[in-house]
Amino acid sequence: MNELIKDLGLLINATLIATPPLLLAALGSCFSERSGVVNIGIEGMMTIGAFTGAVMGLTTGNGWIAFLCAGLAGALFGLIHAFACISCHADQTIAGTAINFLGPGLALFLCKAMYSNSSDTPAMDPSCKLPKLFEGVFPTGSFWNNVLNVYAVAYLVFVLAFVCWFVFYKTRFGAHLRAVGEHPEACESLGIDVYKVRYTCVILSGFLAGLGGAFVTL
Repeated sequence: MNELIKDLGLLINATLIATPPLLLAALGSCFSERSGVVNIGIEGMMTIGAFTGAVMGLTTGNGWIAFLCAGLAGALFGLIHAFACISCHADQTIAGTAINFLGPGLALFLCKAMYSNSSDTPAMDPSCKLPKLFEGVFPTGSFWNNVLNVYAVAYLVFVLAFVCWFVFYKTRFGAHLRAVGEHPEACESLGIDVYKVRYTCVILSGFLAGLGGAFVTL
């Protein structure tokens, strides 16, 4: 019975480790899609976020700073996607595909340039990564250690999912966001800045995707 409980703890642990990058990317995609901009460039934004997170973690030795920088790198790619799709009226699918090529290509090029033609960043010390909750509090291998001793972001991301729901359905910005995605012409007639809302949402989607990518490396 004890072994079964420990295995259940390991299953929950694996779920908590695998969920954050996917959930962060999905939440980001929700903002973009609901505002009326298709963003299939999430993968490229996650890749550049993962690379930036690793580099900044090695450089600063602080996992939280690296995590934030990774989000900003993803936001920059979100800005590129927003400019192409919103201002230049480019095909959103093609622009997203270009981001998916640009992100990994740029990450690999910079990695080779910075680390002696290596396609991998150097191994990162655990102190440079995101902190774990309750480390050392529970016995190693126990159920509670497997469940609770995970990276802090693994739990924060579920709080963020609730925050996003609140923003979508309980705030004025969320109402504008959904209206812009469904009836942009009507929003313009009411004085809502459609470009501003869409830019904000696409950049935010890139920021969250960058955080999701950084979780993999940090």
